[in-house]
Amino acid sequence: MDALDRKILTELQLDGRLTVTELAARVKLSVSPCHRRLRDLEREGAIRGYRAVVDPAAVGLNFEALVFVTLHWEDADTVSAFEEGVAGVPHVLQAQRLFGDPDYLLRVATTDLAAFQQLYDRQLARLPGVQRLNSTLVMKHVVDDRPLPE
Repeated sequence: MDALDRKILTELQLDGRLTVTELAARVKLSVSPCHRRLRDLEREGAIRGYRAVVDPAAVGLNFEALVFVTLHWEDADTVSAFEEGVAGVPHVLQAQRLFGDPDYLLRVATTDLAAFQQLYDRQLARLPGVQRLNSTLVMKHVVDDRPLPE
């Protein structure tokens, strides 16, 4: 991957709806080579997909929490069962496995505190292998959906 590929990625992260013609103009390349590079980046997996970035509040998800999860055991079966279970919870927007304690960090969005409490008690606490949950509320997003650095 060279500097031109990185510039293409930067421009697409800023505006994923660019046409190939617009993208080519922004990176100072003709359309055919730009299109070829774009397809190569997609095929190689550097570009995983395209999507709309939706404001959670616009769809009624006004409450966000970070949930730290500690498992009873970290054997392969427990980890696999937990990860499969958490992948099935639609209100979990992100789930990251961590080194050390806690074992996971979940980013969760719900309509309000009552909905979060129900999700916490009925789904998150019942996930396979969960020993302990700790949560903190998100007050404000300071940096959100920033493009990756070049």
